[in-house]
Amino acid sequence: MLDHLVYAVPDVQAACDDLEARLGVRPTLGGRFVQMASYNHLLSLGGGAYLEVIGPDPDADDPGQPRPFGIDDRSTPGLVTWAAKATNLSARVVRAREGGFDLGEARPLSRQLPDGTSLEWELTMRSEPIGPDGGLVPFLIDWGESRHPSQTAAKGCQLVEFHGEHPDPESVMGMLEAVGEPINVTLAAAPAMIATIQGPKGQIELR
Repeated sequence: MLDHLVYAVPDVQAACDDLEARLGVRPTLGGRFVQMASYNHLLSLGGGAYLEVIGPDPDADDPGQPRPFGIDDRSTPGLVTWAAKATNLSARVVRAREGGFDLGEARPLSRQLPDGTSLEWELTMRSEPIGPDGGLVPFLIDWGESRHPSQTAAKGCQLVEFHGEHPDPESVMGMLEAVGEPINVTLAAAPAMIATIQGPKGQIELR
């Protein structure tokens, strides 16, 4: 089940300006990943899901390592992958490996919230986060007892449709089946994620 879509951008505020202009709702500050020198803004998509707009934190020092989701190499915004809600991540990792797909290991992570407190969760981390599947195979995330980010994200939008494109859709759908999180993937020249979002100002497509 979809937890959130990851929209990686070179400039978070510029991306939020664009989304607000087209949808009529501005994503709200989620928090900062201090060690990774990045931060995010969040937009609720209804149904307990949200859009994460993530990019470099202009107020942070150089992290001395690549930022997540290929942020350092991006010149334009784009959907790069997605997260699926899950529990008992270690067991899900084993099950996926038995099905022929390596989700990596389950690890704890946290970010600093605007009020100075921390939000903690657990997720699976692959050695190659965006591999040949083009980001269409999700990572798994377990928020445990933490308040889900969709509850504090900006409201007013709905996810209408979400699917993938890939030159070898059958292969990717096999990976998704192994992970236990199937989505529709159609044939196209290059991998892509496509999300149709409805807002007060109308409907847009992100990819």
